[in-house]
Amino acid sequence: MNYTIYILLAVFGLVFFVTLIKNRKNAKRRKSRKFMDGYTGSDKKRQDNE
Repeated sequence: MNYTIYILLAVFGLVFFVTLIKNRKNAKRRKSRKFMDGYTGSDKKRQDNE
């Protein structure tokens, strides 16, 4: 039998999951930056209203 299509789907699936995991790690790292400590979106809204 010819399993080429299954091999290609498996490779694409692996690439997809690897990029998904990397993007989640980068997003988590971005969210936990020190200069953003204590900042919330409501702080910005309060500044705009004043």
